[in-house]
Amino acid sequence: MNAGSDHPHGEMELGYARVSTTKQSLDRQLAALTAAGIPNEQIYVDKKTGTTIDRDGLGRLLAYARPGDTIVVHTLDRIGRNLREVLNLVHELAEKKIGVRSLADPLPINTADDGMGRIAFLLLALFAEMERTFTAERAAHARTVAEAAGRQIGRPIDHPEDKIEYARLLKAQGDSLGVIAAKTGIPKTSLHRYLSD
Repeated sequence: MNAGSDHPHGEMELGYARVSTTKQSLDRQLAALTAAGIPNEQIYVDKKTGTTIDRDGLGRLLAYARPGDTIVVHTLDRIGRNLREVLNLVHELAEKKIGVRSLADPLPINTADDGMGRIAFLLLALFAEMERTFTAERAAHARTVAEAAGRQIGRPIDHPEDKIEYARLLKAQGDSLGVIAAKTGIPKTSLHRYLSD
């Protein structure tokens, strides 16, 4: 699977498949890519979580792809950990004149196409931008409401120094973290930090 280092002239379709764990199967994605006419030697794969940045197969695919090529995936979420990363990658590829095509998304995406496939991708990007805007607006509104109610915004302030000193004294006396937490009101997670000094 994976093309060699020599890239033949002309436009190529290159497949990419990814699953999140080594226990999951690539079979369905590979079957779809093969059915789309992509030879095994032009398919790149990764078997690791999408939260992992280091994806060898995707890295090799991006290094191999040339202007005029199209990267074909079963669904668009295979090439990124989240929608923003997918959109950024597709944008970077478009600047290099490399298209992206999905086979099984509800609206099939094809960024190399001037027709509906391109429109579907632009709609996806629009919805992602709208969601970012709505999220920022909701967060700003929540901050305003909390401030009006007199609640503190953001991370809580550190515990008073006298309580921390008391916790250190209790530790020196041999009290357990559970006992110290009960007597000082400081959570165990914070006590670990204070008492490790």
